[in-house]
Amino acid sequence: MKINGWKLGVSILASIFLTVAAAVFLFERAITAPMNTDDAGYRVVLKPGATMDFVARELSKNGVIPIPQPLIWYARLKGLAHRIQAGEYWIPPGMTPVDLVEALVSGRVIQHPVTFIEGWTFREVLAVLAAQPQLQSKISGMSYQQIMAAIGMEGISPEGRFFPDTYLYAAGTTDLDLLMRSATRMQQFLQNAWVSRDAGLPYADVDEALVMASIIEKETGSEGERNKIAGVFVRRLHLGMRLQSDPTVIFGMGDNYKGNITRADLKRLTAYNTYRIKGLPPTPIAMPGEASIEAALHPSEGSELYFVGKGDGSHHFSDTLAQHRQAVEKYQRSGRKKDYRSRPTKSVH
Repeated sequence: MKINGWKLGVSILASIFLTVAAAVFLFERAITAPMNTDDAGYRVVLKPGATMDFVARELSKNGVIPIPQPLIWYARLKGLAHRIQAGEYWIPPGMTPVDLVEALVSGRVIQHPVTFIEGWTFREVLAVLAAQPQLQSKISGMSYQQIMAAIGMEGISPEGRFFPDTYLYAAGTTDLDLLMRSATRMQQFLQNAWVSRDAGLPYADVDEALVMASIIEKETGSEGERNKIAGVFVRRLHLGMRLQSDPTVIFGMGDNYKGNITRADLKRLTAYNTYRIKGLPPTPIAMPGEASIEAALHPSEGSELYFVGKGDGSHHFSDTLAQHRQAVEKYQRSGRKKDYRSRPTKSVH
């Protein structure tokens, strides 16, 4: 009887051991096996206050994991269940529940890109922000002046004040946050670039350099011409000549611009018509990129005072008015191409 009792006890212990071992095996397998997502992955959104229980049950309900318990138990055993952070997360193919808990605790949320392009006006910047579904809008209905005041730049025109680049943001970020980041980036770049500027430039301050950079940005998309165009404009300013830049006229026309500039447009006095005013216009006319800012601060030396588009995106430069008129006749009038383009085919953005 005693022997039979001992055998029974061993049998029970063995059964318990096997059961526990099997449970541990299944638990380990459940939390280390890749979750069930399609080829693109799976998006998870955690609102503030969301619990690990909620996350696990939602994933189970949508077939991402078979049952919620292993994920819940793992997070609790590690003391991480109450440390998950709200936000938008992406479960790529191959991610395990262990990986997911780590991501939720570390706050590795999805980063959405938004790109500001060189040469854009502030209106175009606002349009691309409004098209971002994951961006929280704060500027809807605000005037330009109110927007600038909200980012700490009260009384400053928004044109040209934002650095063109691709910015990453998490869902729930506000459009004002992105604008502030971009404006701060532009201010920092401008100040650093201003320190190393060439001597003898005709700018009263860094703001005038930004105005010049914006004109250069709109005049050419060719990297090799930026400094040369800057040289033309700088020499004109030194000589007291008008800049006579078509993009400034177009900006001053606003919504009245329909694709062509007429003689009447060139004669019409606006604060931006550099055929009528001397010096620089009062504000930038677009968002200049790094290359145009550097060109404005480091113009090429030379004697050219004129340039005209050749129709392939590049320009012909001339020293004298007589030479310029010949170039205009060749490239703009009698020799104008049917496929005339003012900028290169390939964008430099």
